[in-house]
Amino acid sequence: MKKDILETIVSCMATHQEMSNIQKVQTEHRIKLVEFWGIKEGSRVLEIGCGQGDTTAVLAYFVGETGFVQGIDVASGDYGAPITLGDSLDFLKKSKLGKQIKIDLETDVLSIDFDYPENSFDYIVFSHCSWYLSSFEELQRIMEKAKRWGKQLCFAEWDARVHTIEQYPHLLSIQIQAQYEAFKQDSESNVRTLFTPDDLKKIVECAGWNVLNEEIIDSSELQDGVWEIDKVVSDIEFELEKTKDMPVKMKELVQSEVKLLQAFVESHEVVKPLSVYSFTAS
Repeated sequence: MKKDILETIVSCMATHQEMSNIQKVQTEHRIKLVEFWGIKEGSRVLEIGCGQGDTTAVLAYFVGETGFVQGIDVASGDYGAPITLGDSLDFLKKSKLGKQIKIDLETDVLSIDFDYPENSFDYIVFSHCSWYLSSFEELQRIMEKAKRWGKQLCFAEWDARVHTIEQYPHLLSIQIQAQYEAFKQDSESNVRTLFTPDDLKKIVECAGWNVLNEEIIDSSELQDGVWEIDKVVSDIEFELEKTKDMPVKMKELVQSEVKLLQAFVESHEVVKPLSVYSFTAS
């Protein structure tokens, strides 16, 4: 049954032919998340930071034809690679899941002109997008604003706590990015602020939410750890050039960390992604 669900959802994604194996792994992980969150058929869901629709598609499947998924993202349609957000979401909207989906890109949640009526949604989903934010304050403001829009918060992010040595290079690649991002004015990077699970809980609780259930989800087949490592190694000099007022000693520290990252990967056959920390709150 789960295989049928997986195949159905993957067939609705733009990558289902050229990158089928990658998409299956990504979709399977998001099925785990949605099952943990307990999202029910017929529900109304707001997904903040929908990206290319990986989680959107799974949400649409689980809410069914009587449900509704509203996806929003601050990015434009031409953002993303190898398939842009616009192309990926257009494909999803034309699929069998498309009729219960609405997507709004270039949407700033914190704009004073942007709002929804109170309790418009049964669930607010914020999944794998907190590290894109510029600061702790920005996340708290989003959580505060979203509190009046929905009854339950469904949150997921990489767990910065290393559980096995094979996860260490993924964490190191994240830490390197977070360090140089602290010295950049503008960014389109995947990691701009590093939040630990304790940080996330404290922020959402300060925003008025009450954490109900927590789970550490193992998705060791995900490719994201390798992607982040490759990005850091290939882009480090370019990224350091974009920093502002970064001390020479700090740059040297980051460059040394990249050498350690390369050495670890070269000496270990297996590299695993971090686990995922997920929780629900009301």
